Amino acid sequence: MPDDDTAPAPLTEPDRAALRQAWREALVGARGTPTGPDPDPYADNLLTRWSEPHRRYHTLTHLKAVLAHLDTLQDHPEHPYVVRLAAWFHDAVHAPDRSENEERSARLAERALPEAGLSPEATADVARLVRLTVTHDPADGDRDGEALCDADLAILAAAPDAYAAYAAAVREEYAFVPDEAFRAGRADVLRQLLALPRLFRTPYGAAHWEAAARENLTTELELLT
Repeated sequence: MPDDDTAPAPLTEPDRAALRQAWREALVGARGTPTGPDPDPYADNLLTRWSEPHRRYHTLTHLKAVLAHLDTLQDHPEHPYVVRLAAWFHDAVHAPDRSENEERSARLAERALPEAGLSPEATADVARLVRLTVTHDPADGDRDGEALCDADLAILAAAPDAYAAYAAAVREEYAFVPDEAFRAGRADVLRQLLALPRLFRTPYGAAHWEAAARENLTTELELLT
């Protein structure tokens, strides 16, 4: 485990307030009515989860980035509020030593969202989208899945220094894994991503992120192998 001084910075009150507001807008929008249970306790639970000290990449910084990328892609999804709720839940459960994080995150959504006033249909859609982040391979025409997956993978198209910081943070999260095993496992992940016919499915992602992401992935794979 990395030293405590490498832990993510604590959330400031303005950041917490802004994220609470973003959650409130997504939940109320997906509910379709301002009436219902208070959104804030659910936001606070999720913020606590995203602030866990063992996280290095899957932090509130990542959540905020995914939400910002969804702003960029706002015209693509059919159900934008549902997609935003899925972004909040997609890494809500994250234990680096376990492989079923997405499934556990989806089940958390299935428990929490009905209590928060969301319909069964919308809850099922959120859980489906969370599970889709296992493969990042939405079906053709799944505009909600395309938007969420593109927003989640947009870090792959970052500038080289930001991409290097992302890769280093992922390594820190798996500090308990010996170097040789990590390199082999990470290389497999990179090969799986590069084998996808398209990393990005939205028109914006295809035009602005695809080429840079493939270059970053190829460079990291070469360094690993």
